[in-house]
Amino acid sequence: LSDLSFEVKSGQTLAIIGGTGSGKSTLISLIARLMDVTHGGIFLSGTDIRQLSQHTLHQDVSMTQQKAVLFSGTVRSNLYFGKPDASDEEMWEALSLAQADDFVREQGGLALEVEQNGANFSGGQRQRLAIARTLIKPAKLYLFDDSFSALDFATDAKLRHAINTSNRHQEAIKLIVAQRIATVMSADQILVLENGRCVGYGTHQMLAKTCPQYQEIMRSQLSDQ
Repeated sequence: LSDLSFEVKSGQTLAIIGGTGSGKSTLISLIARLMDVTHGGIFLSGTDIRQLSQHTLHQDVSMTQQKAVLFSGTVRSNLYFGKPDASDEEMWEALSLAQADDFVREQGGLALEVEQNGANFSGGQRQRLAIARTLIKPAKLYLFDDSFSALDFATDAKLRHAINTSNRHQEAIKLIVAQRIATVMSADQILVLENGRCVGYGTHQMLAKTCPQYQEIMRSQLSDQ
């Protein structure tokens, strides 16, 4: 990654889009400080994240990684990883936001068994459970690294709308990495990456007119209509 600079304010959603190998997941890993920048800096509420302890930073950040990881146990025990003192009410709220409450209720509720790595769920169900675990944690910054890829378009849209209108997450920053235009269109700002560099930064309407790389992704995924 190089020549990259952007700012996201409280309550805003930044979407990051680009081809495979463009640096999307690397950027998310740097923000979560799974690795450190070699030049420049990443600032959270004005403080360089390298000045924060890992514990302090990870209290402020909640993340769903590209590969949805679930642990053997139950839906309840998995959600406790997000918030150890969560009430049942908070768990159902998070599951509802993640569009996972229907299938969890049908299959056994919070006591529903989760096999290792969520092997007893479909890819979309695993992603939604992992997103619920991310959302139940109170945080300043929510990171979703290509976490909606296994969802159909309608579920994807409902989930993003639910997060954006949730009172608990209203003031938080949301960063969404995606490869689908439909997932990023409604974000406040969109960052287009290519070969580790920013080739476009703005709203969907702006990029659709000015960014050739964004236009190319649009042509490959959307009809003219």
